[in-house]
Amino acid sequence: MQYKTSFKHIVRRMCHEGLPQVAIDTFEHNYSQLVEGARGFVSHYEIEPLMIAPDYHALHASGLDELRPLKQTLMVKLNGGLGTSMGLAQAKLLLPAKDGCTFLDIIAKQVLYLRKTYGVDMPLVFMNSFNTDEDTLKAMDQYPELVQGQKNIPLSFLQHKVPKIDQDTFEAVEHPEDPSKEWCPPGHGDIYTAMVSSGILRQFLEQGFKYAFVSNADNLGAVMDPRILAYFVERKIPFLMEVTDRTEADKKGGHLARNKNGGILLRELAQCPEDEIEDFQDVSKFKYFNTNTIWVNLESIQQKLSETHNVLKLPLIVNSKTIDPKDTTSLNVFHLEMAMGAAISTFPDAEVLRVPRTRFTPVKTTNDLLALWSDIFVLNEAGHVVVNPRRKLETIVIDLDGTHYKLIEDFQARLPVAAPSLLKCSSLAIQGDIRFGPDVQLKGNVHLRNDANEQRVIANECIDGSV
Repeated sequence: MQYKTSFKHIVRRMCHEGLPQVAIDTFEHNYSQLVEGARGFVSHYEIEPLMIAPDYHALHASGLDELRPLKQTLMVKLNGGLGTSMGLAQAKLLLPAKDGCTFLDIIAKQVLYLRKTYGVDMPLVFMNSFNTDEDTLKAMDQYPELVQGQKNIPLSFLQHKVPKIDQDTFEAVEHPEDPSKEWCPPGHGDIYTAMVSSGILRQFLEQGFKYAFVSNADNLGAVMDPRILAYFVERKIPFLMEVTDRTEADKKGGHLARNKNGGILLRELAQCPEDEIEDFQDVSKFKYFNTNTIWVNLESIQQKLSETHNVLKLPLIVNSKTIDPKDTTSLNVFHLEMAMGAAISTFPDAEVLRVPRTRFTPVKTTNDLLALWSDIFVLNEAGHVVVNPRRKLETIVIDLDGTHYKLIEDFQARLPVAAPSLLKCSSLAIQGDIRFGPDVQLKGNVHLRNDANEQRVIANECIDGSV
């Protein structure tokens, strides 16, 4: 197939949407691979497991003055997701997260605490998508004090959008009934392209910022840590990825490996050949997974982009979807995506750091949200969501009935007062329709089942699954 002819039509559509040339060039690189037969697969025959990673707990006290790198560092939060898997139609950042605070409230509290404690102007910047930008910026109006400390750095920059591709024709799809369904985000790997096209990378450097701490907005465990920053700066690392131990619950997460030249690479599930899935999910073989929290040297990023004419050529991720995510019978399309962490393979001196699980508490489903709402976690004065010191158990495993709890509206209706106490609960599985009233305690391994057609209500009760 001669992709150049098809791509001319795609270019016209992208230009019509106001997308910059660098975004078009990056998409062309990915699209050309797709039509030439590439699906972004990385076989286990091409890689070796990453066996050892420097450990956070082994970091020695740095002789570096903490304030100097803090004054040169800013925080970037990835905020492109709507939380469609939970039925949200707005930025997930605006969901209640803990003690009546939204994710945005907690992030704002963290930044303001840092500024006050260390006396630094640490900008907070969101990378929003075309789905989340308006809602997020409107919500930021309630934090005028954040703007005062931004040091002329904008509160946000916009992730690009790219066309969805028809799986049969390799053309950009059309959906006149709802044109927004013709487009999709290109993954958080677009951050590098978006920083260039928006001009914000230049602004960062012009304002004297050398380092960026980047993490998902829905991972409240990813907080600024001066100890990691000092390690990153002292060792002159261009790109540092936080990794943590894979468990069975993480076996679908992107893992770290080494290529045959010894370089570090990130492999996502969508990049694994279908007949190697079992090997991919072997957590004893591939021990570490990507938390999607990185520390980057902005000057190194600028230099690398300059060398590549602003197209980093990150590994392609081809995701098979339907044009309407809520209609599995609608047209089959490809989303061409890139992972932010995949840039680790472009820096020979990049490193990983094994961090404790406490730095990885993302909310992707209502299972995660229930744990966050419960007394397993507490919110401290620094705005950190931390494990309750009274909890003595390992990470809880929660499995909620998708029919009744998957969508946020249904989930909230079944916890109208408060989440049950899970402080002494090891695992929780719910089948059927169950609503929780006040003063419910769950202990041990709890399995609740309701096969009746009527909703079951549990209130003022202690259920101990260990007896």
